[in-house]
Amino acid sequence: MLISAFTFARNTDKLYYPIKESLISVLPIAGEVIVALGAGDKDDRTEEIINSIGDKKIKIFHRVWDPALFASSRIFAHETSFALNQCKGTWCLYLQADEVLHEDDMNAIVEACKKYEHDLAVDGMLFSYEHFWGDYEHLVETHGLIRMEIRVLRNGIGAYSYQDALSFRKGNDEKLNVIKIPARIFHYGYMRPPHLMGAKRKVHNDMHHGATAEIEKPTYDWGPLGGLKKFKGTHPRVMTKWIKKFNWADSLNFRKPRLYERSTHKHLKPKYRFMTWLEHNFNNNQEIFGFKNYKLIKR
Repeated sequence: MLISAFTFARNTDKLYYPIKESLISVLPIAGEVIVALGAGDKDDRTEEIINSIGDKKIKIFHRVWDPALFASSRIFAHETSFALNQCKGTWCLYLQADEVLHEDDMNAIVEACKKYEHDLAVDGMLFSYEHFWGDYEHLVETHGLIRMEIRVLRNGIGAYSYQDALSFRKGNDEKLNVIKIPARIFHYGYMRPPHLMGAKRKVHNDMHHGATAEIEKPTYDWGPLGGLKKFKGTHPRVMTKWIKKFNWADSLNFRKPRLYERSTHKHLKPKYRFMTWLEHNFNNNQEIFGFKNYKLIKR
């Protein structure tokens, strides 16, 4: 049984993506790692960083991103599907460039892949999410934010990346039949110095809405962190050196949010705070009326 890992990448160094850590985290269980590497800016060091890992299992496919797919928000899904189609394994494990696996979860992933290798009713596997916010000690959990998503899928079922590389579907817009396994995605997408967080947001806005679109300030404000859940576990070991680079604590606000906090952040808006409170206290932390891009099955 072969597990193929796959991802896409572009300008990861200048936008502060832990691409090296992400790839290293999956190497212990992957027989191959497919990287769809988009041609970046002249000062982009992504390929150099990937090659510094020095593992022959990593296979780079050079790509030129199609600008026509930017405005429709299809470019990420397009590149993800390309990478998926290069995979040779029975199972395909997807990580984005700001997502990292924890070494404690490796056995659970491998055992699930072995257990369901021949159970063709299982199209994929759900992982839970740890979304870090502002620093490496706070988690953002809110109604409307991904709590679980498909990160392992069976090869050869006609699967493709869905929406803005959010998830996967198969065939004629069919949801995948999945099981939930005890594995986590450590998501560091909100973990950047303020000026680079602002730069990343600008790049995504320009990509999807055009360079003349109104954007937020070039720096970034995470809002008050005082009401967020504190992370009590351990980070993946591969992130140790990366986390030591954290140097923007002075830019963070550790007060608690006001009852009617004025903010553009979804998790600070009263409606979402109320829904999140209901879900945590009365619905076993399951999202009420939440969108689920999968069919959860029992085996």
